[in-house]
Amino acid sequence: MLANVFGRYSDYAILVLRFFTGGVFVAHGALKLFGGLRVFELFMMQHGVPFARVMASLVAGIEFLGGVALILGFGTRMAALLLSCVMVVAMITVTLRMGFAGGYDLNLALLGGLLALLLAGPGKVAHGGDL
Repeated sequence: MLANVFGRYSDYAILVLRFFTGGVFVAHGALKLFGGLRVFELFMMQHGVPFARVMASLVAGIEFLGGVALILGFGTRMAALLLSCVMVVAMITVTLRMGFAGGYDLNLALLGGLLALLLAGPGKVAHGGDL
């Protein structure tokens, strides 16, 4: 019964996934880039991340620009790959030791969405090409 109602919109499933996943990354990247980069750098230093200044800028840029790329459907697979790397490193260096709830739960959910986008690509409703 639900397939009869929603089945005709299946071409939009990847679009919805891109918008929501990309939106989370744009928001997190913007918070870091536009006002919190020094705080993020200090956070990375506390967790023993080497080259914290460079890594903070790199991660913030990947999150923000990768999120924009996902939303636009441009370079979806490359953005998903880079963002997946960020999520895996974040889990290994910080959130795994915090446990599931309030720790790596969000990283894991985002990683699932990113892996789906990596496998599926941008979908039929995309503004740009796929790299």
